[in-house]
Amino acid sequence: MSTAVPDTDAPLPPLHRLPVTPAQPPHPTTLPDGTPAWLITRYHDVRQVLGDPRLTRADLHDVGTAGGTADVAANPASLFNQDGAAHRRLRGTVQRAFTPRAIAGWQPWVAAAVQQSVDALLAAGPPADLVTAFARPVPFAVTTRLMGLDGDGPDRLDEDRLRRWTLALLAQGGGPDQDHGPALTEFHAFTEELIEHRRRDPGEDLVSRLVRAADQDGGVPEDALAFLVLGLTASGNESVTGALGNALVYLLGERADHWPRLADPGVTELTAERLLHFIPLGDDEATIRRTTAPVELGGVTIPAGAVVAVSLGSANRDPEVYPGGIAAELDRPLDSPTLAFSAGPHYCIGAWRVRLEMRESLHRLATALPGLRLTTPVEELSWQLGTTTRSPAAIPVTW
Repeated sequence: MSTAVPDTDAPLPPLHRLPVTPAQPPHPTTLPDGTPAWLITRYHDVRQVLGDPRLTRADLHDVGTAGGTADVAANPASLFNQDGAAHRRLRGTVQRAFTPRAIAGWQPWVAAAVQQSVDALLAAGPPADLVTAFARPVPFAVTTRLMGLDGDGPDRLDEDRLRRWTLALLAQGGGPDQDHGPALTEFHAFTEELIEHRRRDPGEDLVSRLVRAADQDGGVPEDALAFLVLGLTASGNESVTGALGNALVYLLGERADHWPRLADPGVTELTAERLLHFIPLGDDEATIRRTTAPVELGGVTIPAGAVVAVSLGSANRDPEVYPGGIAAELDRPLDSPTLAFSAGPHYCIGAWRVRLEMRESLHRLATALPGLRLTTPVEELSWQLGTTTRSPAAIPVTW
């Protein structure tokens, strides 16, 4: 997994140009921490791994990484690192909170949050930085509203504090001068108090729904519930910022002719799905599993007890499944379902949110500003590194 440290001046290519390991039969590899593993890169092989109960995340939270349990993807209490009965129980609790009716009720104010940011951008006038003026404010407004942190009470959360906590929770590696301990302690304390507050005085926000479902179901450890709230608050916010920022860089930098077409909501829906599919969130899209029994993948038998590294980025660019790649028409449906949000039992519980915010953001921004354009070449953009995502540190634009 990535061990990059924050360096916004790194001369890196944008993620849509990042080379990935070619799709090929399973073969031995070595992870960054020296762990021997099998690398899985072809679409159908990857899809099999993600849905096969003989491959598990259990006891793998620190394999292949340089970080400890501070990383949201490396904490054993995370939903991501559980399998079997414990995973089904916690996943069931989450799904009771994310009901179709609840999601449908959230959609109008997601659209309103996006439009508010568009209106603020227009009112301020050009030039602008789309990261600070749009890609961060949109998911922050949605996150705080979704979690019930946007009021005037003690649970109110400001953008600077959430960003500091998010960078600490999602940090991977880093130098000795980067002590995320105090920020993580603050975030954990805030979350524990928030859960207790919602128990005493529940509302219709997502935290209240999660607490109510967990208490009704029983058997959900308090640390797992707390980490679930931590992850949904932090990683959901950062993932949308990264996905939206990287999509804007690609569209404005290399597909400027397509940008005005996003005023058509049908074109936007297809475009958003293709961009989420082809542009990864970070430099390394691998996810780790271990075999509990011999497994045949793509004509290769992998023994029991082997570590398997699954490359989602390679699978999503498998030319046998997705001919043409990202350079193809952006208003064409994908040839097969994307694996950008994983698949099987660990399918991303926040996929609906990323898709919704991406569609609304691209459509409303292109409708309001069809002449939006970059003022800095893509090659000269700087990057925010050091977490599970990589996104532009700034997107200078005018119109």
